[in-house]
Amino acid sequence: MPPERSALAGRPGSGIGGQQYRPRRRGRTHLALRLAGAGLLIAAGAIHLDLYLTGYRSIPVIGWLFLLQVIAAFGLGAVVLVSAGSLTAAAGAAFALATLGGYLLSLWTGLFGFTEVRTTAGIAAGVIEVAAFAALTGLAAMPARRGRADSGPLGRLRAGAPGTGRVVSASVAAVSVATLAVLGASVAAAGPAATTGAGSALRTVRVSSVMVLANAKGLTLYWFAPDTATKSACSGMCASYWPPVKGPTTAGPGVTGKLATITRSDGSVQATYDGHPLYTYAGDGAPGQANGNELNLNGGLWHEVTASSRQRVADARSLWRSSRLTEQPEPG
Repeated sequence: MPPERSALAGRPGSGIGGQQYRPRRRGRTHLALRLAGAGLLIAAGAIHLDLYLTGYRSIPVIGWLFLLQVIAAFGLGAVVLVSAGSLTAAAGAAFALATLGGYLLSLWTGLFGFTEVRTTAGIAAGVIEVAAFAALTGLAAMPARRGRADSGPLGRLRAGAPGTGRVVSASVAAVSVATLAVLGASVAAAGPAATTGAGSALRTVRVSSVMVLANAKGLTLYWFAPDTATKSACSGMCASYWPPVKGPTTAGPGVTGKLATITRSDGSVQATYDGHPLYTYAGDGAPGQANGNELNLNGGLWHEVTASSRQRVADARSLWRSSRLTEQPEPG
């Protein structure tokens, strides 16, 4: 063999050497996409699991959807990790895109009565789902590895004509970039959770036979156990899901407790009721709901504010005294 032909044969993509090189390179790319796709699905599932455990489990319908989402993400991630099938990769890509679609829908119009708010965790999960879609779609579009039948629909598409692979790759990249742009615009438009405007009148509503304090829209108000009469212990991510009620507020019918205000760490003014800083809950979508009551989140317990906090304290003391009397031994 002439020297120039021998050298040409050893170059990547040329001659016999190139034919041997391409399968090895394709195999490494296949493995990298598989690991990336599986890892991203599992990472998205972990974020949703944390969100489920820290509050979403209490939201009607949404809580069950979050739990199913977590199970599906971990399950598909494990299957992609151990399977080389293009159909499995395509299923994972479709799941990532569907999960992102649900998040965007909850930002735009709400989902089952729940409207999502802008949070760091939600943005991170969205970006991860876009990356998972790109990696898994690319994996599904790859031709089968040497020695395996190229039975996948996207694999057959890539093998169908010269240059088809580049078209598929460019299409995946374009869809991913467009999806990221839609995610960014949606998150920017959503903004943080809405707060009750200063000067609004508080009123009472009935929730499960209990009269509770509500804002002007009728949404249940809550108090946070770690708070003090002069300081709120809920800020940052906590305040995204538990929006503080802006002060000052006025008392409507049935509101008999003492209204006051405190200054939060960011300089804003928050309303208080009988010494408790007031909050709404992002998981309540309509009057008459109290999905945040008795939740242990963000470092403490949350309680609905009953119409008379003084009466609540008096009832608790009366119950404590009664229990003490029943515990005393009878005279012998």
